[in-house]
Amino acid sequence: MSSIVAVPTADLELLRRYDTPTVCNVIELFDLRPRTAGYMDARIRACFPRLPPMVGYASTATFRSAAPPRAGNVYAGMAEQVASFPDLPGPAVVVFQDLDDPPASATFGEVMCSTYKAFGAAGLITSGAARDLDQVEKLGFPCFADGVISAHGYCHIVQINVPVRVGGVMIHPGDLLHGDCNGVTTVPNEIASLVALGCADYIAAEAVVLDYLKSGRVDATGFAAARAECQNQINALARRLKAQL
Repeated sequence: MSSIVAVPTADLELLRRYDTPTVCNVIELFDLRPRTAGYMDARIRACFPRLPPMVGYASTATFRSAAPPRAGNVYAGMAEQVASFPDLPGPAVVVFQDLDDPPASATFGEVMCSTYKAFGAAGLITSGAARDLDQVEKLGFPCFADGVISAHGYCHIVQINVPVRVGGVMIHPGDLLHGDCNGVTTVPNEIASLVALGCADYIAAEAVVLDYLKSGRVDATGFAAARAECQNQINALARRLKAQL
């Protein structure tokens, strides 16, 4: 993971101020990927929608719970996993691909999330299921999952720090992730600082239309003018951002 592009801490903090849809909107301005790529699909939902945005680097792992592991247990795998967190340039976001289809039991619960939080992780994402929702929510630890299952089965970590596929997106160790009640997106590390800086201007451009609609004096001509001005500001923002690459 030594080749991961590190994003300055101040820029990570700035990204946390904005919702994930705004981050997605600004990423689109760079034309680095199709507009239908890079974000997780509707299977991956926020377990605790009221928590603020989550930002961090992927610490990936695969998971099974349908049958006992050949050796060891989930907690042995966790020890190796948390020991690798310092290899990341910032806070870890634990990302699990559940290899069982369908998931046999929950990927995480109170003990796992308490462990990850204690070692500095910013959150957790799994293609599998969640449990202990009341207890984990009290931790203030953002989690994203594809449902809820009450039992943990034969849960164990199979591999760590390998590419995983979650919510239709391939996630590599060290990928930068942003998630909130709207879902999760990857943020290309090389443009993350520019994305953070561009969010305020994007919101200001959208405010041109929103403020017009709130004015109480609307008509089709004025609406078209507001939309045109909004788009002009977004286009200008895109040019400024691309010029800084």
